[in-house]
Amino acid sequence: MYICICKSVTDHQIRKAVFEDRVSSMRELRRCLGACDQCGKCATDAHAILRSSISERTEMEQACMEAAA
Repeated sequence: MYICICKSVTDHQIRKAVFEDRVSSMRELRRCLGACDQCGKCATDAHAILRSSISERTEMEQACMEAAA
């Protein structure tokens, strides 16, 4: 689903940036994808996806660390 219409950024792209590019803030998201830097109407939704993706990434990393121990 498109989150930032101005820059054509999707929720999938945001999740991918969190997992693959290690994006962990709105500032990094803007720098990486250009999202939320024009009209700003998408910022709330983009931030929610960013937060949930970071939580998922953290949980996965913890599970991997526990499995390796």
